[in-house]
Amino acid sequence: MTVRRSDPVRLRHWYADRLRREARATRAEVVRAFATVPREMFVADGFVGRDGRRVGPGDDGFLAAVYRDDVLITKVRDGTPVSSSSQPSLMAAMIEALGPVEGLRVLEIGAGTGYNAALMAAAGAEVTSVDVQPDVVERARTSLAAVAPVVAEAARVEVRLGDGYLGAPDAAPYHRVIVTVGVNGVSPHWLDQLAPGGFALVPVGHVGNHPVLRVGRTAAGDVTADPIFPAGFMAAAGPLSARYPGAHPEPPREPLAAPTVRRRPRWRRGLGLYRYHDLWFAAGVWDRRVTFAGMLGGHGPGGCALVDGAGDGGALLGTDGAILATGSRDRWYAAQLGLLLDRWVRLGEPAITRWSTTMAPGGDPDQPILVPAAWTLTDRV
Repeated sequence: MTVRRSDPVRLRHWYADRLRREARATRAEVVRAFATVPREMFVADGFVGRDGRRVGPGDDGFLAAVYRDDVLITKVRDGTPVSSSSQPSLMAAMIEALGPVEGLRVLEIGAGTGYNAALMAAAGAEVTSVDVQPDVVERARTSLAAVAPVVAEAARVEVRLGDGYLGAPDAAPYHRVIVTVGVNGVSPHWLDQLAPGGFALVPVGHVGNHPVLRVGRTAAGDVTADPIFPAGFMAAAGPLSARYPGAHPEPPREPLAAPTVRRRPRWRRGLGLYRYHDLWFAAGVWDRRVTFAGMLGGHGPGGCALVDGAGDGGALLGTDGAILATGSRDRWYAAQLGLLLDRWVRLGEPAITRWSTTMAPGGDPDQPILVPAAWTLTDRV
């Protein structure tokens, strides 16, 4: 299909159809929302692409960039992205995971540009969106008002300035909570604001990523969480980013030194992205030293790594199972990472969806978050 790069309506339908064909969006109401809501109106002030280049509405390629499956960074503070329009395939996957959207009352933590809330509203939800950044809230409100003549359902969104950790109790209960920023744990306030049978979709930090967890309470009152897919998000601030004992180390600020030990690839062809994240997730369950790291010398973009707590080395696992290690204990770290790889293979290469956990209090006792306590491998496919 040939689409004019300057025709937003055709681009929008092409983009929605692509999400459908790639099974990112399978529900008719979700596909229709992506084909209807004009993403370009939520980045009217421009954005920064992955290449670091700023793109505005008057620039060549603006619409083509808007309708790529990519994150659009809309706010940078001290060189760090702090607000964005998330990758559309990730938004579609999370909206699909809400279940049938029509009639749902949704609490969204992290307003971003307002685009994600508009998509949920166009699919039939009533959305209360909370963000702590006044300028982000104002821009989201302005964008939603601007699209209302085209997408009447945008009126179903209320954007509030507030602390996402606290949620929006006066408008509770909600059928779902959806969190659009990376957090280190789940606010107990979100669960308190859910209707019976409701659940939260939360990107909780694990091994340098933010896999999306489906979190809810059992009839006995226990909080359980099941990973549904791997993801990466911008990190939240405040109590939601609190560190806690046993958490994985933060990714090193600098790449590891060039490798001094190399172990040959396990597979002739590398694992695909999702299978590699399955392996990475499991390695992190078994060893708390696992995180994300890169390596100097052109050895790939980085990935699953076992890092030395002193910061002088560690080992990096390639998608093909090759292991590169560096530092004073290079051979030992290579061997440890090899054992994690062997264990994953021996257990039948379990997917991320095979894991489950209970959640326990962590972080600041005055502003507690619920963090994974004990991961178990289940029979779930």
